[in-house]
Amino acid sequence: MTIATSLGTSAHGPSGASAGRGVVIGTAALTFSDVIAVARHNARVTLDPASLTQVAATRTIIDALAADTEPHYGISTGFGALATTFITPDRRAQLQASLVRSHAAGSGPEVEREVVRALMLLRLSTLMTGRTGVRPATAETYAAVLNAEITPVVHEYGSLGCSGDLAPLAHCALVVMGEGQARDATGVLVGGKEALAAAGIAPVVLAEKEGLALINGTDGMLGMLVLALDDLTRLLVTADIAAAMSVEALLGTDAVFAADLQQLRPQLGQADSAANLRHLLHGSGLLASHAGPEDASVQDAYSLRCAPQVHGAARDTAAHAALVAGRELASAIDNPVVTIDGRVLSNGNFHGAPLGYVLDFLAIASADVASMSERRTDRHLDASRSKGLPPFLAHEVGVDSGLMIAQYTAAGIVSELKRLAAPASVDSIPSSAMQEDHVSMGWHAARKLRRSLDGLGRVLAIEIMTAARSLDLRAPLAPAAATGAVRDLVRTVAGGPGHDRFLSLEIEGVAGLVASGAVRLAAGTGLA
Repeated sequence: MTIATSLGTSAHGPSGASAGRGVVIGTAALTFSDVIAVARHNARVTLDPASLTQVAATRTIIDALAADTEPHYGISTGFGALATTFITPDRRAQLQASLVRSHAAGSGPEVEREVVRALMLLRLSTLMTGRTGVRPATAETYAAVLNAEITPVVHEYGSLGCSGDLAPLAHCALVVMGEGQARDATGVLVGGKEALAAAGIAPVVLAEKEGLALINGTDGMLGMLVLALDDLTRLLVTADIAAAMSVEALLGTDAVFAADLQQLRPQLGQADSAANLRHLLHGSGLLASHAGPEDASVQDAYSLRCAPQVHGAARDTAAHAALVAGRELASAIDNPVVTIDGRVLSNGNFHGAPLGYVLDFLAIASADVASMSERRTDRHLDASRSKGLPPFLAHEVGVDSGLMIAQYTAAGIVSELKRLAAPASVDSIPSSAMQEDHVSMGWHAARKLRRSLDGLGRVLAIEIMTAARSLDLRAPLAPAAATGAVRDLVRTVAGGPGHDRFLSLEIEGVAGLVASGAVRLAAGTGLA
């Protein structure tokens, strides 16, 4: 299974998305495309009526336990280290509200709107499984906040990934209660009460168990993982495009990408990457210009020759991460949880280790793909290795610096990506009076992965910009149709060979083409 096919569907049920009708949320698992539609494209959500009936049935179990004189965790007790403290009925609404208020303790910059929408969607999906014990009205209000495009303010710091993403989810729950801060649909910062009032939404007064159900999940980690996998689908194809342009411009060979050679090592991602390179380089006049028995390019440098092996390993890593994410999308994460046969039980499913591990793994892959790309960029600029190209691709050597400092920028980013590849998931730190004595740090793994993927896109953009200039300098020899089309796209935002000019704007322009998917589209169809 490839990452692309993983992102299209859930492994545990049909998609909730219907073209033109938004995303239907019920007991079935959401798909990756559902999450992307709501988080990035503001798709509306609709609650499945049959699932709402199940939510209501489960709530009757909670109401019965709330009336019991015996304590039940999360219903008539305190939380965490206070789990044995009985709370009388007249104080339980305050208990739930106090839980949310105290846990909304985030600090630092606001996280991105798409992250908040993803984590809210995923929490709502768990509420709709009927395993949390919330009232239907609470789920309906949560959905209304999403559809009104109200974005609670969630901060960078606060989650340890222990009982899930407590602080980020608490900031969202606070707005559902008509408190806290949010951004309205236009991005203006308002109070939670004002945001709900403007949208005609009545605040929720939390009942027993609901505070826990709104904040006890892995939704922030999972949301950022799904978003990252969507980005990687584009970036790993872009990495193949960049490598193909470099192989051509550096007068390398495509013979090493032959299918029979790749089949000797049947790694799935490697096969896909090699197939992309063959497709991209098909019909290249540059490669034809030096092909034949006398071609000295059989032993190209590893950064050229081994691109399928490295890019393919990253693809396989992403495919594994997609499997983990698919299972998590099919999960009902809460503590305590209402089982299908009506028991209310504490559990440890909120621990973020499965997500933290793969988030860290993806940061390693991102750093390595970027590292290989930067090495290819450097080869273009070194006259001793570039097979006839001018030093630094400068127009007038000695007067012009060419793309010398563009490589510095790529190298600086790669250095940071290596630091970001250090795993967060091994850095547990105890909390809650040693009750939560081992935590996943999955939120932190996700936050650094987002920064890592941004850096990877920029490093690939610098390679593509550099390779485009090298291709121009090889004229009149012509590149392949696909790589030539990408070179032409680059020329819409960055000039060709010539005297030095303000380079930062050109780098940003090409980085924008990478981020938007325009580079991927320019290369045409037929890429895995």
